[in-house]
Amino acid sequence: MKDSYKEKVVIVTGSSRGIGAATIRKFAQNNYNVVINYLNSKQEALSLKEEVESKYHIKALVIKADISNELEVKELINKTILEFNHIDCLVNNAGIAIDTTLEDKTTENFTNILNTNLIGTFLMCKYIGHIMLKQGHGSIVNISSTNGIDSFYPYSMDYDASKAGVISLTHNFAKEYAPNIRVNSIAPGWVNTEMNKELDEDYIKEECNHILLNRFAEPEEIADFIFYIADQATYINDAIIKIDGGRC
Repeated sequence: MKDSYKEKVVIVTGSSRGIGAATIRKFAQNNYNVVINYLNSKQEALSLKEEVESKYHIKALVIKADISNELEVKELINKTILEFNHIDCLVNNAGIAIDTTLEDKTTENFTNILNTNLIGTFLMCKYIGHIMLKQGHGSIVNISSTNGIDSFYPYSMDYDASKAGVISLTHNFAKEYAPNIRVNSIAPGWVNTEMNKELDEDYIKEECNHILLNRFAEPEEIADFIFYIADQATYINDAIIKIDGGRC
């Protein structure tokens, strides 16, 4: 095992599966120690830890935390600092969607979506940003969605609103933390994840007809760009970048 205090460290929220898990693998492949955050998928998180530690010989820390809960966010960060002593990158990936007709939408569900997707992103940016400011460096990538830019669906208007809010947060945190911390956002379109696995085949075909590449993205394709913008694109800041296969 390499000296965990000398290696770079990334926290990826909601990283037990999907885009988050693919992002953990990408950073681990590039010699990052990783923090795998989960809320419900404990076994998937532990399996991912075992996979990346054995394959890439890095240190993986698994932490259960609800990012919409301020106390749990602080505990997640404290455990990370206790283990690694620093945080180089944050990827705010955790998110939920509760798609329903307008008539079935409730204030409770709307609030839950905002608490996780928007407030959770705010809390992580706020508290980890404080640590990065003390370090004098850091990079934050917020995962928004094309739903927050130009692909709106009435059945997901609550999710769409939360992702538009993430874009606004990105701009504000980029200004607040300049010049030593870069804050960017990527906005994926359709991705083959657990969240979308129950979609009707005809609906998928219809959506693919609006994508120039005529397919959904794979999580690894999104993770590749997350790593690039977090670690390598040192002159990209305050950017919102769509990754949607050329949706038209």
